[in-house]
Amino acid sequence: MAGKCKEMSKIKQVLRLYQGGMSKRAIGRELGLYKGTVNKYVNLAELDPLSLDELLRLDDPILEKRLTGGNPAYSDKRFDDLQGRLPYIAEELSNKNKTHVTRYLLWEEYKQDNPNGYEYTQFCFHVNQYLDVQKPSFVMRQDRPGGEYLHIDYAGDTLSYVDVESGEEIKCQVFVAVLPASDYPFFKAVPSQKVEDFLDGLQSALQFFGGVPKILVPDNLKAAVVKSDRYQPEVNTILEDFANHYGCVTLPARAYKPKDKANAEGSICRAYRRIYAPLRHQQFFSLEDLNEAIDGLQKLFVQKRMQQIPFTREERFIAIDKPNLKELPSEPFKIRIRTELKVQSNSHVYLGRDKSYYSAPCELIGKTVKVEYTPTLAAIYHNGQKVALHARSNTYGSYITVASHMPSYYEHYVNLSPEKYIERALAVSERLAEVVVNIFTSNKSVPPETYYKSCDGLFHLQKTTAPDIFDKACEIALRFNQCKYGYIKNLVLSKCSGFKSALEDPVIFPNDTHKNVRGPEYYKTH
Repeated sequence: MAGKCKEMSKIKQVLRLYQGGMSKRAIGRELGLYKGTVNKYVNLAELDPLSLDELLRLDDPILEKRLTGGNPAYSDKRFDDLQGRLPYIAEELSNKNKTHVTRYLLWEEYKQDNPNGYEYTQFCFHVNQYLDVQKPSFVMRQDRPGGEYLHIDYAGDTLSYVDVESGEEIKCQVFVAVLPASDYPFFKAVPSQKVEDFLDGLQSALQFFGGVPKILVPDNLKAAVVKSDRYQPEVNTILEDFANHYGCVTLPARAYKPKDKANAEGSICRAYRRIYAPLRHQQFFSLEDLNEAIDGLQKLFVQKRMQQIPFTREERFIAIDKPNLKELPSEPFKIRIRTELKVQSNSHVYLGRDKSYYSAPCELIGKTVKVEYTPTLAAIYHNGQKVALHARSNTYGSYITVASHMPSYYEHYVNLSPEKYIERALAVSERLAEVVVNIFTSNKSVPPETYYKSCDGLFHLQKTTAPDIFDKACEIALRFNQCKYGYIKNLVLSKCSGFKSALEDPVIFPNDTHKNVRGPEYYKTH
């Protein structure tokens, strides 16, 4: 297969649905995957000595190595081409104008344009699949066993509270989740529809229900669905990770098909009557107070007898849904972000989000590694193996280092400080020492470790440059307050061309231009 790499979060969803008894064809249809892709990963999983449960518990980079051997999985380019033609083929086959077009004729035309395209049997298969999903809408079956689905949405109207300090009215979104078998709802006010708030609402819902359903059915929310497609919405990778953590799957509702989540839509309408209306005259001064009031009203709602039915939603939940919910995991879900980074010559990867450095084994210098990080941890993987685990740094520009990761020359870098760099510079020349002092005092808000590499570069440059040229370059940099490695290097390469007369003119370049420099003598006594 050739084309786009498949996320392991998606493959875990494939394996989980297959484990639950869904056919490969149905899995492909529900997740928007080519049937061959589903077959490939299911077959690879069945050949693996580990069970499906054991595979699903693996970290994504480790699972990727086991299932792909490090080679990315790709989609078929022929399918991508045919997919763009399918609407036209469907229109021709509709025969509205009685043109008597056949599949075979359309295939012949397709092959003329694409000699390397699908043969007739595969062509018909993809055409038929496309025509099947174009059939008139249907209502998603609601007679599933309890604990099967959880429908998820946001209420259209907002609630609010007043900020005590500013007096400003803060509007809140209302997260809604409902178990359709019992029509048992959950409501929570959250700050926004951002991913983190959506997941907080969903996590709170599972805690409220005391278990996990088999299938999450979110509306086509920006937080939950990256690309809204009528039949095959692409689920946000983070939501897939959430589902994998809780041992369930996600099947987003089709766009513009409210019947697919009719229970959630109905719960929103009832929320307006049972929660919004009673709160209309109340004022709250924190999100917590607002949610406490919501919680009290929703408890009254689920304990109220339904019309013409001799039991409550809570009683039906306890009887139908509760026994079929899966047990909650011991740890709550944490957002996990993935990236690929190169191990630098100092045996660290640079994580841009933290503006910090994390060590990796020195034998990986120059190689690309996979990095997964949560709000608290950063893990580094290479060739399907976890090679480092670090606590996330809260300080920009910091180095998080494990001594065993470092090469033999690491001792040179232990306990480095601006004072040590200045002492080293003084042993070379006073001009270089002034430059180094300027570097470390130019921006006190930045950790000094940030400038170590620049200083190392200057020392190397000094060794390979004539002393008079290097000192002159340092003097120019000081007078212009441009004590940067790149600036001094350019001066050295040009041999300070054009600066001779200027340096001899004290009027143009007064000696106190760089007032921030305390001088190297200061560091001898401090």
